[in-house]
Amino acid sequence: MSDNWNLADVWETIADVVGDAPALFHQDLVRTWSEFEERSARLASVFGAFGIGHDSKVAHYLYNGPEYLEATFASFKVRAVPTNVNYRYTDTELAYLLDNCDAEAIVVDSSFSDHVVRLLSQLPAVKLVVEVGNEGGSSPDADVLGPVGWVRFEEAIAAADVAPRIERSLDDLWFLYTGGTTGMPKGVMWPHRSLLGTSGPTFKNYKLPLPTTLDEVADAVRTIHAEHEPIRLLPAAPLMHGTSAIASWGVMCAGGAICTLASRSFDPAELLETVQRDRVTNLTIVGDAFAKPIIGELERAESVGEPYDLSSLELVISSGVMWSQQTKDALLARADLLCADLLGSSEGVGFANSIAKRNRPAPTAKFRLGEHAQVFTEDGVAVEPGSGDRGLLAVGGPIPVGYYKDPDKSAGTFRPFAGRLWSVPGDWATVEADGTITLLGRGSVCINTAGEKVFPEEVEETLKTHAAIRDANVVGVPDDKWGQAVVAVVSFEPDASATVAELVAHCRESLAGYKVPKRIEVVDTVRRGPNGKADYRWAASVVG
Repeated sequence: MSDNWNLADVWETIADVVGDAPALFHQDLVRTWSEFEERSARLASVFGAFGIGHDSKVAHYLYNGPEYLEATFASFKVRAVPTNVNYRYTDTELAYLLDNCDAEAIVVDSSFSDHVVRLLSQLPAVKLVVEVGNEGGSSPDADVLGPVGWVRFEEAIAAADVAPRIERSLDDLWFLYTGGTTGMPKGVMWPHRSLLGTSGPTFKNYKLPLPTTLDEVADAVRTIHAEHEPIRLLPAAPLMHGTSAIASWGVMCAGGAICTLASRSFDPAELLETVQRDRVTNLTIVGDAFAKPIIGELERAESVGEPYDLSSLELVISSGVMWSQQTKDALLARADLLCADLLGSSEGVGFANSIAKRNRPAPTAKFRLGEHAQVFTEDGVAVEPGSGDRGLLAVGGPIPVGYYKDPDKSAGTFRPFAGRLWSVPGDWATVEADGTITLLGRGSVCINTAGEKVFPEEVEETLKTHAAIRDANVVGVPDDKWGQAVVAVVSFEPDASATVAELVAHCRESLAGYKVPKRIEVVDTVRRGPNGKADYRWAASVVG
C-alpha cells in the first residue's frame, strides 16, 4: 500500500463521503464533518502563512473543546506535530515542555495566555500563538511579542483561505508527553501508521478490517453510516491525556463524532446531561476517580425521581488506572452496556483488558492479555502462567517509535524481546494459571520495604474495596527500620468513616503483612491529576 497519507487524509476522505454527518458536539453546537474539515483547512492556511509545516511542533495548551480537535486536524494537514500540554503545569514545567518539544506554534486558551506571554522570551523557536477565546480583544504589546505572530482562533479562521490538500506520510508524527509520576515528562513519538493501527478495534466492532488505503476508508465509512449508528464518543478526561486522545482519533477514523464538555473541572451532572442530550454511545473515563462521582450523581437523580436516560450508552472505557468492580457493578445495574477496563499508557495501548457486563462481573485488577501483548522477565524470558513470577507487561502491536530527543530512555522502554520490538513502559504483573494477569503497578513508584517490593496500586485497590473509602494513594516514605514504610493517604465517602485499625484489618484480609500500610493519613480529598492518575508527589508531601 502507499505510505503517502496520514490521518488528515483519512478525515478529509470522511468529510468527502459523509460531509453532512455530525463530527463535533459541544453544548448546543453541532458541527458537521464538512464544517470540521473546512475550518481545519482554514487554520492550516494560517499555520502555513507563519511557516508552520512538516515536522513543526504545535503545542495544544487547551481545555477540551472543538478547537482542540480542529487544531489537531489542521496540524496534521500541514504535516506538523501536535503536542499535548498539561494545563496544570507551573511556568517552570511549561517552559521545560515547550522548549523540549521545540514548539514553533502554541494554540492556547485565553485563560492561559498570560503564562505564554511570560515565557515567550525563553522560547526562541515560537513563531505563532493562536489564542482561543478573547475574540475581539487586544494582543500583547509588540515589544513582548517581537517577531512572534499572535492571532485569535475564530478571527484567523474567518479571514483565511482554505489550505490546499498536500501529499503526506504515515510516518508523520503526533507527540504525547507523559504525565510522568517521576522525573520530567517525555515526548512519546507516535507515527500516524501506529495511530491508525490503534483504531483497528473500532472497525472490528463493525466486522470490518482496518483500512489500508483511502479508498478502503471511504468504503468502510459509507458502510458504517449506511448500516450502523456511528459512534458518538464523549472523552470525559482531558484530550491532553492519551486515554481520551487516542480513543478520539480511532472513533474519528471510523467516521464517528466527538462530544466535549464545557466545564473546566469534572462535573458528573454535565457529563450525564450530555450523554442524555447528545445520545452518546461511548464514554471514556479514568477509573474510580471519574466513576464514583458519576455513580453519586446517578443516585442523587434517582432519589428525586429524575433518573438520567442512559439508553444510548453502549460502552464505557477506562484506561490509565484500575477501575473497581464495585463501581462497575453500580453502573451496570443502571445501564445495559459493556465496561471495558483497558491497560494502556502513553507508550502503548492494548496491553490487557477486562470486560464486564450484566451478570458477568470482572474482578478488580484481573485482566486478559491483549492480542499483541506478553509478560516478560527483565531479561526477556516469557513468564510462565501459574509460576508466580513477576514480569513486565509488553506490547508489540502498533507502538510509538521512541521518546523525542532521548535515545537512552527510548532504548530502555522500546526493547527487543523474542526477535521483535516491544513497548515496555515498566508495569509489573503476574500471570495466573488460567492465563489472566494480575496488575501490580509501575516499577518507578514501587516501594522497597525490608527488601520486599510493594506496588502502590495493589494496596490502593485493596483499600478502595472498603465501603468507607472513596479514594486512596499509597507511597513509600524513608524509614530507619524498613528502609521504606508503606503509607496510605485516604479520603472517605460522604457520611462514612472508619478507624485506622479497621482499615489495617481490612488490608490484612487480602494482603501480606509487609504490604499493609504502617500509617494511614485521612484527607478531605485525594488529589489526582486532571487525567485521573494518582499524584504521588502530592501524596508524598502529605505524609512528609
